[in-house]
Amino acid sequence: MAVYTDVADEELAAFVARYDIGKLLSFKGIAEGVENSNFLVHTEAGYFILTLYEKRVDPKDLPFFLELMRHLAGKGITCPTPLVANDGEMLGTLAGRPAAMVTFLDGMWIRRPRTVHCAALGEALARFHLAGADFTMVRRNALSVTGWRPLLEGSLARADEVAPGLGAELSEELAYLEAAWPGNLPTGVIHADLFPDNVFFLGEDLSGLIDFYFACTDFLAYDVAICLNAWCFEADLSFNVTKARALLNGYRSVRDFTDAEFATLPILARGAALRFLLTRLHDWLNVPEGALVTPKDPKEYLKKLRFHRDAQSVSAYGLDG
Repeated sequence: MAVYTDVADEELAAFVARYDIGKLLSFKGIAEGVENSNFLVHTEAGYFILTLYEKRVDPKDLPFFLELMRHLAGKGITCPTPLVANDGEMLGTLAGRPAAMVTFLDGMWIRRPRTVHCAALGEALARFHLAGADFTMVRRNALSVTGWRPLLEGSLARADEVAPGLGAELSEELAYLEAAWPGNLPTGVIHADLFPDNVFFLGEDLSGLIDFYFACTDFLAYDVAICLNAWCFEADLSFNVTKARALLNGYRSVRDFTDAEFATLPILARGAALRFLLTRLHDWLNVPEGALVTPKDPKEYLKKLRFHRDAQSVSAYGLDG
């Protein structure tokens, strides 16, 4: 269970009393999630999600995340909305951790997304980008191209323990991407972690987006590239071009790509694969004693990276240039 901080009943009841949502009836830890401790809270007013922000989340970033969710909800994006406590604050402290309560979303994430789900995801991502266009807060993406070299250098000495020759391959790849990374694409607030477990569906209908704790300011098309990696590879890591076409056309039905975004999509997808490979590699090589979550295999993203390296244009993703 990915609950890192235990909370006493009395402490949680006192925290809930800060909000106008009635008395606490019950709560339970949520097993899914990697970064934070999450609880499903049941009060007289209904169900809510309580999040305790753990050490990997910088408390200085929390106002950005919470204000973003509030902004998006005000623009009609279905996402968790932070509750405002009786003292006017969205953020509090519980069990020595920064903590916040958000509204509960109906739905469940799809473990094997189909084409219809990819199309819906593309549309929702474009709507999210448009809704965030007038969000005034800015947060630098620490896990974009300028942040990859420190990640690689921290794992380089042991990278070949994961796969023979991995260190040299990643060094060559990073040098290429640092030189080829685009510098002038449409920019705005991005989710940056829109994996299937962060998108809820009711049947085939997308019911909401969750987990905005990697959100930041970066190229909009980079967010699309992250989704191509997360949604369009099958269990055997073959690339499903039909799903990719559906995702991209779903996005284009709401917000079309610029010519520059089209031209650089293979580079962005390649970079997105390297980003997740490097963070997974770091976690794989640095599992803390008594860890509650098993780190994800970085070799999955090595195979994805090699696919994007061979992609010459958007035609590799099912579209004409």
